[in-house]
Amino acid sequence: MKRERLVILLMILAASILLTACPERTTIARLESDPGRYRDREILVVGTVTNSFGVLGQGAYELSDETGQVWVITQRGVPTKGARVGTVGRFVDGVRWGGRSFGSAIRETERKVR
Repeated sequence: MKRERLVILLMILAASILLTACPERTTIARLESDPGRYRDREILVVGTVTNSFGVLGQGAYELSDETGQVWVITQRGVPTKGARVGTVGRFVDGVRWGGRSFGSAIRETERKVR
């Protein structure tokens, strides 16, 4: 009986750790409609690259889903136009890069290209 309780407790603990480590997946429309809710929080957005600018492994690319577009600032090089990308990062306001103002953007920490 004690062993079963311990196994159940360990399973609950493992599940809670895994679930809290996953960033919240959202749409670009949700980011734009309530930026305060997502500001400086780690999020996941999936979309298609519609524009990109990069120099020496740094850059920015525009990510578009069915609800809107957002700029992603990266230190990992930029994906090619048309690539399907899942990006994880922190949502920030007032981003400037290369002398251009991008308003709100995502500072990328991780990326998956499909």
